[in-house]
This record gives sequence, C-alpha cells and structure tokens, in this order.
Amino acid sequence: MFNHNLQSITALIVLDNDGGRVLSKYYNDRFPSLNEKLAFEKNLFKKTSQTDFEIIACQGLTVTYKSSVDVIFYVIGSAEENELMLVNTLATFFDTVSSIVRKNVEKKIYLR
Repeated sequence: MFNHNLQSITALIVLDNDGGRVLSKYYNDRFPSLNEKLAFEKNLFKKTSQTDFEIIACQGLTVTYKSSVDVIFYVIGSAEENELMLVNTLATFFDTVSSIVRKNVEKKIYLR
C-alpha cells in the first residue's frame, strides 16, 4: 500500500491596498473562526507590505503573493508545500482573474 502525503492549498485570499478583505477561501480548519481568519489576514498584509519578495513564511505557512493595481493576491500552503507549485498556482489564479475582468484587475471590479 502506498503512503502518499498529498499537499494542497490552504487558502486563496485577495486583500485591498489597506489590508481589507476583498475575498477569501480557506480549504481547511487551521483558522476556524472569522476573527482568527481576519487576524491572520491582518498579519499577512503587515508582513507583505514591508517586503518585495514573492514568497514568505507567515505563522508556519508558505505564502506566495502578487500585487496588482489596488489588490494583492495570495496563495497559501503548508510550510512543507513546494514553493514552485504555489507560485504557479498564484500565476494561474491571477491570469484567470485578469482574463475574466479583461485585464482590469482592480478592487472596484470585485465589489460589483
């Protein structure tokens, strides 16, 4: 019998340039309550607004992110997750959203 450890995405998050949630989807119960999710997002924004790296560690998680006009896209995985997989997932997520909104990746588009 095979014993595979399948890694996966922990969350997809989009925040505005003030750190406010535009949208989020969590795929596990690491942050069970809304308050814990909002606290994590606040901490995430604080860390990513102070650096220009694409990949960071935050609260034991691997975080990849990309900024656009006035929103920031995040793809989050476990600390053991392959960073290249997360970066490629982020690129696909961003490119798909960009295509859907016809390259107009701004906060006002999401709030319609």
